[in-house]
Amino acid sequence: MGTITRTIANNLTTDLGGAGGINFRNIIINGDMSIAQRGTSVSGITGSGFYTVDRYYLVNGIGTWTQSQSTDVPTGQGFATSLKMDCTTANASPAADGEIVLRQVFEGQMLQYLKKGTVNAESLTLSFWIKATKTGTNFVELFDFDNTRQISKAYTINVSNTWEKKTLTFEGDTSGVLDNDNGASFGVQFSLGAGSNFTSGTLSTTWTSSTNADRFVGQVNHADSTSNEWYITGIQLEAGTSASDFEFLPVDVNLARCQRYFQSWGNFLILVLYGQLADTGGLRAGQVNYVGGIMRAQPTHSWTDTSSNANKFTIFKANGSATTNINLRPFSWNQNQILYLATYNEATGLTSQGDMGWGEAVSWTADAEL
Repeated sequence: MGTITRTIANNLTTDLGGAGGINFRNIIINGDMSIAQRGTSVSGITGSGFYTVDRYYLVNGIGTWTQSQSTDVPTGQGFATSLKMDCTTANASPAADGEIVLRQVFEGQMLQYLKKGTVNAESLTLSFWIKATKTGTNFVELFDFDNTRQISKAYTINVSNTWEKKTLTFEGDTSGVLDNDNGASFGVQFSLGAGSNFTSGTLSTTWTSSTNADRFVGQVNHADSTSNEWYITGIQLEAGTSASDFEFLPVDVNLARCQRYFQSWGNFLILVLYGQLADTGGLRAGQVNYVGGIMRAQPTHSWTDTSSNANKFTIFKANGSATTNINLRPFSWNQNQILYLATYNEATGLTSQGDMGWGEAVSWTADAEL
């Protein structure tokens, strides 16, 4: 029998997660802003949180905003969506501790190949498309949460309301090893405005222990007018000193990567069965596997029944009758699945041994965000 030889072309790699890999070279998840499980628009934002596009956390202490997933994108670049920030209540004089930052945070175990904290630490190159009403100097910061270290780089929005591509290279950090776990270790942060607590020092353009006053010196304030809009898409952060073309992933792959941190379903049914005597028994619900596979950590769940009762189920009997506001509660859960349980008294309508029914919930979410 002859020998079969398999040749892998030089421009391919079997190491999907490595620094030199072709696939998944982009550290950013959902860089094309295509996944928005929580919704496509939220108005009246005055505080911090996850609002629309997956994996992007807004720190907001300046002004009031509407955040949305927009279809305004750079022409001819392959993007279909962007993240838009629209200032709806201006704040031209931010408080000293005020800031507005859009950030994405990563697990340390995902970034060990960067060799941070060693003499072989990898440089990182960030590229992105930006469009804003207000021109001037802006900053992007890389932040090491494990060791409280950071570095800031400036870029300029040159032309109002025009898409521009920016590329920034950050040197490797030979201090501060990232924890090899699923916690929040490292992040990239885009500043839209900052008070004097973040702008009164000397800009830290090399890796250093974090000092707030040195982080965003010279940052323009995108919250100073209700005419201001700010858009971003095509964010790519990769090992090395040059930017490659944006890595477009299939939508199912992109969604699965987001679902490690957050999952949202519409209506869903779980089969339940009453199988004990009425005075001692209990109604048990079968397990529900998370649709995106293993989540980052044990998630926090929320849901409503068909009458919008928080964290309740509607129980349907096989004959079609229904009862709402049933406390079919989480009994056990982990990173893979959740099991729901209700006692006999809570299982209204399922009163006989062998009775069968379904539990229905809407707006179910599982949150394991960093």
